[in-house]
Amino acid sequence: MTQNLATDSAARAAPDDGSNRFATLTFERDVAAPVAVLWQAWTAPAARAIWAAPSPTVTVEFLEADTRVGGREVSLCKVEGQPDIRCECGWLALQPELCSVNYEAISSEGATQSVALVTADISGTHERSRLVVTVQLSSLAQDMEAGYRQGFGAGLDNLAGAAERTMVLQRVIQAPRSIVWGAWMNPETLPQWWGPEGFSCRTKRIDLRAGGEWVFDMIGPDGTVYPNHHRYGEVRPEEGFGYALLWGENGPKHADAWASFEDQDGATKVTLGMVFSTAAEFQEAKGFGAVELGLQTLGKLERFVASR
Repeated sequence: MTQNLATDSAARAAPDDGSNRFATLTFERDVAAPVAVLWQAWTAPAARAIWAAPSPTVTVEFLEADTRVGGREVSLCKVEGQPDIRCECGWLALQPELCSVNYEAISSEGATQSVALVTADISGTHERSRLVVTVQLSSLAQDMEAGYRQGFGAGLDNLAGAAERTMVLQRVIQAPRSIVWGAWMNPETLPQWWGPEGFSCRTKRIDLRAGGEWVFDMIGPDGTVYPNHHRYGEVRPEEGFGYALLWGENGPKHADAWASFEDQDGATKVTLGMVFSTAAEFQEAKGFGAVELGLQTLGKLERFVASR
């Protein structure tokens, strides 16, 4: 489980009058997940939407989410009976699996409350990782240090918990991104290759747009039928999309997932990530070979693209 390596700390750079306008906050977390998984949980918009709310009484609505240098993330933090809090995040630097830098501006009812520079450093191994987040905070309308310490700390606890039940699969496919995207987001071609070796798909409904869904059965080599329902969230053409995985049509959700597509010297790096709803479901999926089966699915995608 998550372990705080050091108490979340604050080193103030305030005037002698006792003002807390400026503060440097440091948060450290030790996470029982590989570095590659923690990086995806920290940066992937679908994953960030899962852990962003600091408590169950807070709802976070994402209005924009573009995790790339120069990209922006805008969200509304909502608490019943209180004005919405707007958070704008802009990505300034991204070094995969190593470091990210972003600015963050918090406002309410049109008034800026604070601005901050957020630096995240990631290190570790294929089994465990360490996250160190430094927040250089400037409070404007009011002293925001206590709120940042509590809210950011709780969010990072959520992040660590989500990372520990996240599965990430990656494959470099020797085809242009437009071709790979087209094979995935085409209702005629997706059912032709989706699923592990020996599995086939029987589609009931398919609409691969934002707000759309795919209701289908996966049929195993022995004829066993596995009902599935994918509900699609944001879709960014040739870049990525997020979706929820349900146990059968309108059944309980067992994971939030995303797929991203990156150019890599004429090839396409595909990342498929899944945050399981519970740690038990994550362990169960690992136990029946979900990683190997998922990699088989991406292998079928590569063969399908090569055959076109």
